[in-house]
Amino acid sequence: MVNIPKGTKDCLPEDSYKWQYIESIAKRVAQSFQVKEIRTPIFEHTEVFLRGIGDTTDVVNKEMYTFLDKGNRSITLKPEGTAGVARAVVEKGLYNGAMPLKLFYLTPCFRYERPQAGRLREFHQFGIEYFGATNASIDAEVILLAKTFLDKLKVTGLKLYINSIGCKTCRKTYNDALKNYLGARLSKMCPTCQERFDKNPLRILDCKEETCKNICKDAPKIIDYLCDDCLNHFTELKKYLTLSGVEFSVNPNIVRGLDYYTKTVFEFVSENIGSQGTVCGGGRYDGLINEFGGGHVPGVGFGLGLERLLLLMESLNILPEDTTKPDIYIATMGVEEYQKAFLLAQDLRLNGVKTEIDHMGRSLKAQFKYADKIGAKYVYVIGSDELSKGEANLKKMEDGTFIPVKFEDLVSTILNA
Repeated sequence: MVNIPKGTKDCLPEDSYKWQYIESIAKRVAQSFQVKEIRTPIFEHTEVFLRGIGDTTDVVNKEMYTFLDKGNRSITLKPEGTAGVARAVVEKGLYNGAMPLKLFYLTPCFRYERPQAGRLREFHQFGIEYFGATNASIDAEVILLAKTFLDKLKVTGLKLYINSIGCKTCRKTYNDALKNYLGARLSKMCPTCQERFDKNPLRILDCKEETCKNICKDAPKIIDYLCDDCLNHFTELKKYLTLSGVEFSVNPNIVRGLDYYTKTVFEFVSENIGSQGTVCGGGRYDGLINEFGGGHVPGVGFGLGLERLLLLMESLNILPEDTTKPDIYIATMGVEEYQKAFLLAQDLRLNGVKTEIDHMGRSLKAQFKYADKIGAKYVYVIGSDELSKGEANLKKMEDGTFIPVKFEDLVSTILNA
């Protein structure tokens, strides 16, 4: 027997409706904000992620699935959604259209890391990308979209944390201050942080090692080093969130693991998925499109892992009921009766009624057992007498009551039930 690769998971029929529910809510919320769907390839030229994510990140250095194709080209399975979208925006000239450009995606992603609850090597993201606007109001709208999506799913117990990581101008000043603080303590920090010290010191603030976290508690805060433009932008963001009634806390230790972020960063955090975990993270990336040769086109967005979201919804007991169960099962006795059931089933399905019939030659008793097992709401039994009368009893499985229904009235009866 060949087993599934480590870090991947089958989505079985009894679980697929949960995914369909979340994806349908995501699409409806995106549409209400006038966000259009974009679908990019599962794999890209590796250069896309080197440019878009940055070669100092763990994603690029340790986690990407990269290989040479038959043309000896370096190809990478997408580890996140934003870089591929940025490539498409530049390649197809989408930034030349009406702005802001608002895009969303639901996509599988791939990272080679240690599998754990809510974090697999193949995982799925709901992502939002806005391009073209510099105003803090659009940062607030992106945050509101994420909050609206989570509210629609009835997810509770979330905390919104925001921060600004500045721009290249103020970040240079901050990096000097941070390195000055960390330099004397670097020997006590983990090897990864020591490696980040010269390449990307901001990433040290994101370390999960307890020793490094304790050292960073007293490190300089980037919001104390923001230039006037970044400070004004952050002030405006807080104003729009307050205006919208959105509760938030400023967390100066929030940084993003990807190099393309500037100014706004944010996270929705829950304590209901084992240890404290980020459910949704995002922010602004004004330099990303320029990295792909598209000039200065500002951007802001977020990524949300669906596996982690499902884990959270399960812990909160807010997973939806299975709406894919059949509305009606037509049970029969005899060949002619079965042929009639076959035609009725097609008529019901054409009218949007979820319908099932027997294909296994079961006895009538076994058909009733099967109908109960698959959760059919009604069973319609056709025997020889029913066939001659053109009418049969419709049994409501919940309480066992019967009503007689003519064949020609079956569709309307189920639709109006």
